[in-house]
Amino acid sequence: MKQYHLEESPIVYYISRKERAEWILFIHAAFVNHNMFQAQIDYFQDKYNILTLDIIGHGKSTKVQKGDSIDKMSSWINKILKTEKIEKIHIVGISLGAVLAQDFANQYPEAVQSLACFGGYDINNFDVKMQKENSASQILMMLKAIFSIKWFAKSNKKISAYTLQAQKDFYEMNIQFSKKSFMYLSSLSSMINVRQTEPRKYPLLIGCGKYDIPMELSAVEMWKKNEPECGVIIFEGAGHCVNMDTPNKFNAAMEEFWLSGNGKY
Repeated sequence: MKQYHLEESPIVYYISRKERAEWILFIHAAFVNHNMFQAQIDYFQDKYNILTLDIIGHGKSTKVQKGDSIDKMSSWINKILKTEKIEKIHIVGISLGAVLAQDFANQYPEAVQSLACFGGYDINNFDVKMQKENSASQILMMLKAIFSIKWFAKSNKKISAYTLQAQKDFYEMNIQFSKKSFMYLSSLSSMINVRQTEPRKYPLLIGCGKYDIPMELSAVEMWKKNEPECGVIIFEGAGHCVNMDTPNKFNAAMEEFWLSGNGKY
């Protein structure tokens, strides 16, 4: 993967090119970085053009200017696509990445070839009770991080991954996350329940791991009710970060989704 920096932004992004191939954008979960998709990069780099990035405050995207915040991510992603002359792209988001993927699709639907969201929720129809529960759990995580990033990472790895290897990999990325980067996530709520879901002109696939928290399984079920045409997949043997827990199953599912050209699964 070749590393680039988007001008007038803190965003560092990475590209693996394949001539005459479609494009995939992978957007990572909170507290880690683009390396959570290493298994997908290794598998798909000979078949697709791949774009990954580090979300603001994560990985190498830490040279932040006054006024920079996560609510600018969609605009920055759009500028990356313009810079790299990418007209349409398959988007895959995990957890926080699923929220950002939807926000981008809300703002720039013409650039979306397909949308796949795992470990996330419908940002256009997020249940108020569930939103409060989610906020409470985030506050608890922040308190742990204030005392110790290592303590926070040890706790977070068990929530974020199911297999021991995935937990280990998640932890190694999580301990690199800086406490001050929490401030860049504060505007995330500005993306929630502010838009109506427009009829999608691209396929949608949603899901999570069988061993994710109950709230996530409920969120997927509610999203399916709101958009019955979407595809749903629950990964056996996986927790929150399904691509890390069951990379082979995840890769096969994504490949089938893209090749089929529809959201049914």
